[in-house]
Parts: sequence; structure tokens; C-alpha cells
Amino acid sequence: MKALSNSRLRPRRAAFPLACLAFLCAALVAAARRSDQPPADSVGIIEGESIRVTGPMSVAVVHGQTKTVLRSGSDVRVKSGSARIDLVEGGQISVCGPAHLSFLKSGGSLTIALDTGMIHVQVERDLPVNIYTPQIQAQTVAVGDAPRDVLVGFDASGAMCVRADRGAVRLEQQLTGQSVLIPQAGDILLPNGQLDGIRNGSGRCACDLQATPPPEPEVSQIATAEEMQKQVAVVKPNAQPATAEPPAAREEPVYQVFMPPLIFDAKAKVQPEVDPRMIVLVRRVRVRPTLIFQGRVEGQSIAASMPAPTPASASAAAANPPKPSAPTNDSFVDRVRNFVRKLWPSSS
Repeated sequence: MKALSNSRLRPRRAAFPLACLAFLCAALVAAARRSDQPPADSVGIIEGESIRVTGPMSVAVVHGQTKTVLRSGSDVRVKSGSARIDLVEGGQISVCGPAHLSFLKSGGSLTIALDTGMIHVQVERDLPVNIYTPQIQAQTVAVGDAPRDVLVGFDASGAMCVRADRGAVRLEQQLTGQSVLIPQAGDILLPNGQLDGIRNGSGRCACDLQATPPPEPEVSQIATAEEMQKQVAVVKPNAQPATAEPPAAREEPVYQVFMPPLIFDAKAKVQPEVDPRMIVLVRRVRVRPTLIFQGRVEGQSIAASMPAPTPASASAAAANPPKPSAPTNDSFVDRVRNFVRKLWPSSS
């Protein structure tokens, strides 16, 4: 009887670890499935060049790249350029900066509080989207099962503009409760945020991301013999690089300061200072040479013309010819006579 009872207990003991192992595997699979699913308050992945995100957010690794995931309560500020948000439920939101907006997700609906800037919303019909501005509430309305494509924001002048490319948009004034429905393909402009002053938008709402195709990969190839010969023929063997002409030296005075050698005394608490009288300032200048002119000046010679003598003066000169000067006598007697005459002129 004991042998029979032992044989019955062994299968039960073996079955217990197998059940535990199966339960553990099921728990791990369920946990893995939960980790793959984003949290319920996740909005989407944001990408942009100049953006700042504050508030609740998380980080996800997509295709080996780290991405920022917006969550309910996230505040986004696009400083410049544009940003794109890929929603968790599908679709995307394009933001044209400078813009400031925040997100709130509750009960399966997405609420966007838009302060400045412009957004372009492209979503399916399963996700309700409400856009709140300081004065107007915009609610997207699907037409049948078609997706919704609307654009809401503020232009450069501060006027609110709404464009419904696919689907409709219901606008409601938050203060008065007045509402109006913008049909599909509608384009309006609200200058003062009042529904009474609706005007034609004339295409002033524009916020489209310019998708740039990724650059094609370049495959390097080995140069052929012909290409190598052409390259060698182009390069000149004795070509000397063109040297730039040095700038002309400016003639400016050069100052030099000559100081006595510094003295360091390890025993002294205070090091001796340099005597200013021992400092020599030398100013070097280039003296320009004095301008010396060598040569001669040639010009038109002016001949001095003497006036011709008149007939009257000629006849007078002939009647009174000049007296011939007495010949000078340098004898001793004449010298004495002249001396006496000078002393007594009346006696002569």
C-alpha cells in the first residue's frame, strides 16, 4: 500500500512546478505587452529644430534614436521654424513658429490650448480634437468617415484665421456663447476674435511642413586609368603657388622700452620695485630726406626795350656836348693844394 501511495503523490508534486512555470511565463508575456503599449495620457512624439518642452513628458527609443514623447499637460514652445507631432492614435500636428501651445488628453479626446502661432491638424475621425484660443473655441467635425484636415492659428497681424480643408470646424465665442459652423473648404479670418466680423481669409492661413527627401547615399568607386591620367595632366608639375603681394609697410614710429632686470629676493617679504628712472623709452623714426631740386628752369625770355630818343633831346645833346673830365693829377703838390682848399675853402 505504501508503494502505491508514493507512486500517486509523485505525479502531483511534478505537476505543481509546471503550473508555477506556466503562470510565470504568462505574467512575463503580459508585462511585455504592457511595456510596448504607451501610457494612456501619451499625446505623441515631437520633433523640431528649435523647441522647448516643459511639464510631463517621457523618452522613447524609435529605430535607435531617442525621441521626446508628449504627455497630458506638456507645454511646448516653438522658438523658430516648425515642429511636427506624430500622434499616438495616428495622424500628425504641424506647428509653425514662433508658437506656444499646451496639450491635455482626457477621456479619449485631445484638447490643444493655442496661445500664439499656427497649427495644422491632420487626424482620423476616431480622435476628437478641440482647440482653445484666448477668445474662440474651435472643434473639428468629421464629415462621414473621412479624416479631418484643419488649420487654426494667428497670422502676423494677430488676427485669427481658420481653414477647413477636409471636414468642418465649429467655432464658439467663449464669452457670449455664439457659435458658427465653418463648412469644408472654408477659409475665414477673425480680426478681433468676434464672430460678427468674419471675413474671407484669402489664403492667409498657411502652415505646411516642407518634406525634404533624404540625401541619396554616395558609393565611392576606384578611379580608372583614364581618370588618373586626366588628373595628372591637369596638375602642373612645376606650378608654383601664387604668392600674395605683401602689404606695403607703413612708416610709423617704433617704440621700445628698456627696463632693468628684475630682482627676486627669496628672503625679502616684499620684492623691490623697479626704479622708474632706470626705464628708457626709445622712439625710432625714419627721417625723410630734404627735397633738393637739381636742374634749371627754362622759360620765355623777356627783352628789355629802351625807348627811342626824341629829336629834341638829340639836338640838345648835340648843342651841349658833355665836358671831358679833367685828367687826374696825383702829384704831391696837388695833394697839398687840395688839402689846404678843404681846410679854407674861401681862400681858393
